[in-house]
Amino acid sequence: MAMVVGVRFREIGKIYSFNPGELRLHRGDHVITETSKGQEYGTVVLGNYELCEGHIEQPLRTVLRKANAEDEARVQELRTKEQEALRICRQKAIERKLEMKIISAEYAFDDSKLLFYFTADGRVDFRDLVKDLAAVFHMRIELRQVGVRDETKIIGGMGPCGRPLCCHSWLSDFVPVSIKMAKEQNLSLNPQKISGVCGRLMCCLKNEADTYAYLNAQLPRRGDSVELSEGERGEVIEVNVLKQTVKVLVILDDDEREVREVPAAEAVFIAHKKKGQPSQLKKDAMAKREAMLQESRERAQRKERAAEGSDRTENGGTESVRSEGGRSRRERRRPGASSGNAALHEQQSEGGNASESRENSGGRKRYPKENRGGQNAELRGNAATERAENGETTAPRPRRRRRRHPEGGQSAETRVRTGERAEERRPQTQEKREQHD
Repeated sequence: MAMVVGVRFREIGKIYSFNPGELRLHRGDHVITETSKGQEYGTVVLGNYELCEGHIEQPLRTVLRKANAEDEARVQELRTKEQEALRICRQKAIERKLEMKIISAEYAFDDSKLLFYFTADGRVDFRDLVKDLAAVFHMRIELRQVGVRDETKIIGGMGPCGRPLCCHSWLSDFVPVSIKMAKEQNLSLNPQKISGVCGRLMCCLKNEADTYAYLNAQLPRRGDSVELSEGERGEVIEVNVLKQTVKVLVILDDDEREVREVPAAEAVFIAHKKKGQPSQLKKDAMAKREAMLQESRERAQRKERAAEGSDRTENGGTESVRSEGGRSRRERRRPGASSGNAALHEQQSEGGNASESRENSGGRKRYPKENRGGQNAELRGNAATERAENGETTAPRPRRRRRRHPEGGQSAETRVRTGERAEERRPQTQEKREQHD
């Protein structure tokens, strides 16, 4: 453990640790310290306290002495000179037509350096400006570009809350602020309401971010499916973080909807709502509606089948059901077809084909697989028999077969003719290629 003091050099800036030596310093004391830039005038913000050596930034420099009356007078003189230097620098920047805004000027305590802070949209070539300022002040000139947040911190002002800006009054370091913090606190996402003087998100959003993150962890999210203490299920539509209550949309048995506000402890979580998909409550309602539609479709199909069956009966068609090998078959008999079937069965019995088999009922005949012609081939044979009995000598039309060469390809004569045509085309193709080249 080492004894240190916290010193701040600017009005609102980073706090640096220094070794006080034998001095006993208190908050508000002005001291002269040794820094990498030379001697500096600072203010003590943290009195003598012990700090672990692992947290001390090395090298640890020493406080030279307490500031006296002469040091105080010198500081006041430098502050007056800074205003004049700021005016001159702005005038020189306008003469050089540089797109930059000079914010403030700062003299070193030992009068060895003059530092200017400015803002700009992009990079600025200020080398000529530095030469002009060095010719006027005859000392080392340094220009440092800062952002809009640092600009607001240096200049100061009043915030939307009516109090001095946090960054200019007590906030020493900027902390990252995101739009997620505003969402967790249920704030309006209007940029004008959540933005500060600098145009960025207000730094005070970070102050309560941890508290809201802890409270939100104990609450369901909007769109989640929950079950209430009475056994009813619903969907969360609103969450009150500070009251720790939720509003649940409940669908009753008669498809009525009701909104209930209950404590978060009484709502038992069931499932999260997936992004881009409906909630569990909507899924259940959709499934119920789909089941009702499916039932109505099946009912309509049954009515259509019953109507078709009655129409067939009225048209005069009769259906007979007969059992074959343990299966039921329906065979429609059209009027006028019984006489033709009887003549056909009589001719088949006279032929006596041994390979054919008849059904037990004597109705329809089965044909073996090799007889692909089936009943049509038999009818053609019966027609030929009738023509022979009537004395007709018309022979059936022979099937036309495609002739193939014994060698499996074209004949010799065909190959010769094809070769001659190819030889005739070659000179023409060669001439076209030469003309193209």
